Amino acid sequence: MGLLAEVLLLPFAPVRGSAWVIRQVLDEAERLYCDPATVRAELARLEEQLETGEIDHEEFDRREDELLDRLEAR
Repeated sequence: MGLLAEVLLLPFAPVRGSAWVIRQVLDEAERLYCDPATVRAELARLEEQLETGEIDHEEFDRREDELLDRLEAR
């Protein structure tokens, strides 16, 4: 039955392949989004922006909380 099912489902192979690729891309994006090294680098950039005056303390606190939440979600 396995071979027959594969033959019958053959027209759907591009859809199944596309779904697999999309899952892989989403998994990698999520991994990078929550990666501690990435979050630490973003925190460093955020601190630089605060020191150079690009953002104020309120914006810094808001974005810092978001980044720390990402670390905790891991």
